[in-house]
Amino acid sequence: MPTQSTDAVEEVRDMAKEFYGGFVPNQIKVLNEHSPAAARTYIATMDLVEQGELPDHERETVILTISRYNDCHYCTRTHAFLGRQAGLDQEAIQAIHRGGLPEDDRLRNLVKATRLLLDKRGWLDEDDLSNLQWEGIGKTELYEINTLIGLKIFSNYVNHVAQTEVDELVTENPDIQEMWPVLGKMDW
Repeated sequence: MPTQSTDAVEEVRDMAKEFYGGFVPNQIKVLNEHSPAAARTYIATMDLVEQGELPDHERETVILTISRYNDCHYCTRTHAFLGRQAGLDQEAIQAIHRGGLPEDDRLRNLVKATRLLLDKRGWLDEDDLSNLQWEGIGKTELYEINTLIGLKIFSNYVNHVAQTEVDELVTENPDIQEMWPVLGKMDW
């Protein structure tokens, strides 16, 4: 196994601390230990995605949906936590965790669009696009959802391989502990 340069590892650690407000998530530690380039790519891409059109709570809804779809133990809990910080209510988070739909129309439509893109691997037909447009989901949302799908498949699969330990900051939160575990078969 190639040894990572100390400079590259330190650079990514500093980049993570700046991006995450002094905190280095376990997922980034795992990536950085084996591939600082992969860790740097994840942080930089998340930074760019945060500059997109989806507000924080909508972006966290999409990320939580993707992570739940992929049964990622790390990201479902982490993004439930981040979703709460972004303004998602507990009921919406629990609905997504259980494979259901949030009550809020906009969030429900984002979840449905995300699942449709995942189920069809992006191969949406004219009827799909028309129905989504009618529900307020246009190309802007679809392209940002697609970006998040690519990014979260990367991180979800890394966490599957690494069996990344969920950060203490997340596991100590009673709201997040209370809803876990809820993974399993989804009916949609």
